[in-house]
Amino acid sequence: MLILKGGTIVTLGEDCRVIEDGAVVIDGDTIAAVGKSGDILAKYGNGEGVTVKDLGGRLVMPGLLNAHMHFYSTFARGMSIAGPSPKTFKEILERLWWSMDKDLATEEELYYSALIGAIESVKCGTTALLDHHASFGMIDGSLDVLEKALRDIGLKGSLCFEVSDRWGPKARDTSIAENVRFIKKNKNDPFVRAMFGLHASFTLEDETVRRCVREAEDLDVPFHFHLAEGLADVTDARERGYKGVTDRLYELGVLTTGSLAIHGVHIDEPEIDLLAKCGVNAVHNPESNMNNAAGVPNVVGMIAKGVNVGLGTDGYTPSMLESAKVAYIIHKHERRDPTVGWTETAKMLFESNASIFSEHFGKPMGVIKEGAAADLVILDYFPPTPLIPQNFLGHLIFGIRDNAVNTVIVDGKVVAEDHVLVTMDESHVMSEAKRVAESYWSKRS
Repeated sequence: MLILKGGTIVTLGEDCRVIEDGAVVIDGDTIAAVGKSGDILAKYGNGEGVTVKDLGGRLVMPGLLNAHMHFYSTFARGMSIAGPSPKTFKEILERLWWSMDKDLATEEELYYSALIGAIESVKCGTTALLDHHASFGMIDGSLDVLEKALRDIGLKGSLCFEVSDRWGPKARDTSIAENVRFIKKNKNDPFVRAMFGLHASFTLEDETVRRCVREAEDLDVPFHFHLAEGLADVTDARERGYKGVTDRLYELGVLTTGSLAIHGVHIDEPEIDLLAKCGVNAVHNPESNMNNAAGVPNVVGMIAKGVNVGLGTDGYTPSMLESAKVAYIIHKHERRDPTVGWTETAKMLFESNASIFSEHFGKPMGVIKEGAAADLVILDYFPPTPLIPQNFLGHLIFGIRDNAVNTVIVDGKVVAEDHVLVTMDESHVMSEAKRVAESYWSKRS
């Protein structure tokens, strides 16, 4: 049993509390108690096998949760695109991401790209994420390689492989089989779980989608897919005879309760109503949308209409703090309305992500309370102004930076401490990753 004492505890959750000189009791992979340090030590401090760690007044919060990530994007860092700059989002996909994922072909490439993403996520305070994978040079067994990276680092996650028709029937069939195999293997795993991955409507034929729906129904798992990230998705759905992208996926059976619709940049109000009706989660990735000039989704409208909107990074960054800061300001800027952003960002980061992960992993996450997952972040942040539940987001947006992440605990195990990863030799991983990336880049020259 581990007792963290002498910290400022921000519990989050429905009954959010800020506990000065607070303590958290961790028993195995679960939080056993939270309260004032004196009370906790009096009740638990004298038991056998108890370790007490003094936090020195540091801030403790639930681990950050990333609702959409792409580990395979790691090796794109610093990579240039040959020829003239892409003019549209579809050109960016075709000339960068699709050519990249087709060239990912070895276990070593997959492993180190995932390791780097996992390490950087942990050091930014993330304790769990939902990854959407593509490596059409190596499909069969690819998710096992990512799983190994997650377990080696100590980062909790859920994985899927994006099914697409863009590389032909053999790759499509193998992608479907990889989802099915991995879901069966990991469906009830407490640490690494699985969803059924789809790329996007415009790279999928109707019969492919129907096949995936049948498989997902038999396995009783949600989908993880991109929705109307670019206008090409909308145009394609209409050319196929549907009213729009969301309508197409609804008619084909993809919009199931608990599924993740990523982006939703180009959907209208009836489509938002449809997501709400079906209980589909949307996931906002503001920095990625801005980088691709894709547009700004109507997150304010989605939340107002009852859509559960989570927050992710789309592989653009490992940092959920960074994503939250941009989410907070982009809707103010887009709408020229200073009254929006606060409520929506708090709901996405603290409430919606917690509900998405808690439902998927079958255990309370994103909250510090008895019975919740022991996933915590200890921050070198000593509030210079009063800190209360109502203003915690203000401290996070304007005061807390990634370099404040001191210690990260996942499932009760210390993964990083005093700003250093403790599960692996980070410098060795970075050196090996560079070697693998150089070999990978040589395929593209």
